[in-house]
Amino acid sequence: MIGAAYGLYGHIRNNRIRSGFLIAGLFLLAYVMTFGIILIGYGMSGAPLGRHLVGEAGRVFLTALPFVTAATALWVFIGFRFNVALIGRMTGAQTITPADDPKLYRMLENLCISRGMPTPKLAILESEALNAFASGVNEKQFTVTVTRGLLNQLDDKEVEAVLAHELTHIRNGDVRLMIIAVVISGVVSLVGELVFRAFLRGGIRSSSNSDRKGGGTIVVVLIGVALVVVSWILAIVVRLSLSRSREYLADAGAVELTKDPDAMISALLKISGRADIDGVPSGVMDMCFENDPDDFADLFSTHPSITKRVQALVELAGGRMPDMPPHPPAMPQRQDLPSMVQASRSWGAPR
Repeated sequence: MIGAAYGLYGHIRNNRIRSGFLIAGLFLLAYVMTFGIILIGYGMSGAPLGRHLVGEAGRVFLTALPFVTAATALWVFIGFRFNVALIGRMTGAQTITPADDPKLYRMLENLCISRGMPTPKLAILESEALNAFASGVNEKQFTVTVTRGLLNQLDDKEVEAVLAHELTHIRNGDVRLMIIAVVISGVVSLVGELVFRAFLRGGIRSSSNSDRKGGGTIVVVLIGVALVVVSWILAIVVRLSLSRSREYLADAGAVELTKDPDAMISALLKISGRADIDGVPSGVMDMCFENDPDDFADLFSTHPSITKRVQALVELAGGRMPDMPPHPPAMPQRQDLPSMVQASRSWGAPR
């Protein structure tokens, strides 16, 4: 089975470990960024470089440490407690009841019963894009959101495959891990952006004036800026470094649930190039069923390419490529579907 090939249980165990390390990493990045901000403040004040400055900055940091810890813990709490509401506010997704869409809810409920897991909430995002994502960190919060475009363009079997994919993300702990990653990148990026805006407005001029007084304050400012930049970059790396194997495993879990690899392949091909949701933050797009690569293509994408995901389903799950592509590609950087069909013949897929 494809899931066994990718180490399902090892992936779930590693997600739990990574979650703890990511939370600890958030506190560490908050401390590093705080010390950088303190150094920038001292440098802009015109204090001369020396042991006295370093010692004073250290004392201020120790004084601020409990407040920084409390603020970071509060942010983690807010992220865990209100992540579904925050994502709903950012995307405009609306939670629905079984009465609003009985067929969709019944489809999700049947999948959950077959897996022996509680049925998450359902939400619909009014967008012509074809995409879906899961959110939440516990059984009370878990929500599967699908776009209106996905429901309009995919048939029932394909929608079921997408729902099964998102349920597997919940079961494997991927959703909790992604929420933590978004919490980390969000708070550090926000603080970093505020610092640089303040610095660019008056910091360079102030630093130059104080440098003439103290003779070394520009060095202090540069060190502080470097610490803030490092924290900022590491926050982004946290998001990009999450293993892409989670998507292969979620595809595998969907096939295990639906027993229909062809439906997953067809869904992937229809969604290809049509997944971008206008106005949705990049952190939320990282959580989606598909996140179309940008100009850097596959190198910095949080998802494997559609071609690779389809290839895995053909090679390891017995899936078959359709004879005709479901739709023409919508993005120029995507491989065109006819060539994907031709490529499948070289994979040795059963016809």
